[in-house]
Amino acid sequence: MKSIASLLVEHLKSFQVTHAFGIPGKAVVPLLLAMEKNELEFVLSRHESGAGFMAAGYARQNNTLGVAVGTSGPGGTNLLTAAGQAKAFHLPVLFITGHPSVKDSGRAMGQDSSIFGTDLVKMFEPVTLFSARVERADQFQVYFQHALQKALTGTKGPVHLSIPADVLMEEIEPFTLSLPALEPAVSPYMGEVKSLLEQAKRPLLFLGKGVHISQAYDEVSQLSLQYNVPVITTPGGKGTIRTDHPGYLGPFGLGGTQAATDYLNEGVDLLIVIGTKLTDMTLAGFTLDMAPEQIIQFDIEATFIGRSLPVPTLPVIGDAKTNLHAILDPAFREIAATTFAEKEAIEVDILPSTTERLSAVTAVQLMRKHLPSETILYGDDGSHTFYAIENFTIEQEGTFFMDDVFGTMGHAIGYAIGAKFADPNQAIACLTGDGCMMMHGTEISAAACHDLQIPFIILNNGRLDMVDKGMRYNLGRSVGTVYEYPANLSLFGESLGAASFRCFTAQQVEEALTFANANKGPTVIEIMVDPEEIPPTLKRG
Repeated sequence: MKSIASLLVEHLKSFQVTHAFGIPGKAVVPLLLAMEKNELEFVLSRHESGAGFMAAGYARQNNTLGVAVGTSGPGGTNLLTAAGQAKAFHLPVLFITGHPSVKDSGRAMGQDSSIFGTDLVKMFEPVTLFSARVERADQFQVYFQHALQKALTGTKGPVHLSIPADVLMEEIEPFTLSLPALEPAVSPYMGEVKSLLEQAKRPLLFLGKGVHISQAYDEVSQLSLQYNVPVITTPGGKGTIRTDHPGYLGPFGLGGTQAATDYLNEGVDLLIVIGTKLTDMTLAGFTLDMAPEQIIQFDIEATFIGRSLPVPTLPVIGDAKTNLHAILDPAFREIAATTFAEKEAIEVDILPSTTERLSAVTAVQLMRKHLPSETILYGDDGSHTFYAIENFTIEQEGTFFMDDVFGTMGHAIGYAIGAKFADPNQAIACLTGDGCMMMHGTEISAAACHDLQIPFIILNNGRLDMVDKGMRYNLGRSVGTVYEYPANLSLFGESLGAASFRCFTAQQVEEALTFANANKGPTVIEIMVDPEEIPPTLKRG
């Protein structure tokens, strides 16, 4: 006989999960003790949301299950935002919350997480694929199995189990579960897709975040070359194709290029949409004059296919990587692999600024000059990352991640930390802003405690810039967007245990980035940028 807590941890270990992230509390103490006994490292976050972000970054980097733990009541509610963010990224994260005692349900209890208090099961339902409370020990195996199935197959995404403290300590006969695996099927429409591609006169590929999720990097690159199709990307699709790919026109919309807009304006007969729901963030700046004659839309599920543009749409449901394989010629693979020229040395022109501070464009270009090509950059939500979408060149596919759907400010800080825990040898960096840092920057303390080599690059202009400039552009003024006393974030980083720099000049930025590449722990690089610079985000309104 073994306790539920022990069986849960033993299964996580068998799934190659090495870390769980969270904040302890009385209701989850049995689980933490089981982790200690079974040598599954528990990483203490500074806020439960940060724990959820770390678990998601861990899941993305290792392409496996991430685990976040919060106690009952507010410990659970603080995880909700991280669950919503993981759902937007389709990341398999197991959120575990506690409850004081199932035997005492219906009586007055502090931090009650049942229907008599803060019902965490119901609260997690909209932001996860599965949410349940294990009220008896004999339910655990089947509920755990359901959670794994939902998290790791099909659309994938976060799941939630509420396990009361007394249930965690109950004992049952041991059992064994394997991670579920579902062989993706090929869409029956791939023959029609191939025919449409062969007939198209002015086709265009539109790549979104789903290409990252399916890791269909080679497939979309080859598709472009094999059928001679130009490529544009959504904000979330940044990093799905190299900047020097011969067919790449650049991003469209927020942070987009003129070349991408011009191609759409000149007419498209076939738009091949892969891995994007075509949200308002994706279609910012899109006009009906740009509408193609026909769309092929690849998506893991059908909810939003054909909903955004009034154009005949062929749905291709399922895994993009699997479906694309069905129409790709193996003979093109070697050609695709030898398409790219060697990287040239990067020269950065220092752009003029309206103040004594640096241009954000220059700051991003300096980042690209000094960060190694293989560095995976997590971009936070705000104008800082849209500067990068516009100006940060991609030298290797799968090295740039941002979310243009849920958009939690500060999530990239935890994602970068979780990714580094998952793969300590992988170069990881985070681009964030002053607003994001003041929401979730305390998680840098965890990176300092574990000597994680991550540069946290902060563009600081003393305001919530994307909202500020949007209001000023559309209303002529802004309200509630400027900090009366802007934070000194290098001092903040120093207080958390990170090496820290405050940079006003290009030379200071270069020195800080050079230091960060050699530092054995986290480095906070605060770059004071021009508060009047106009970000590439105004097309959304």
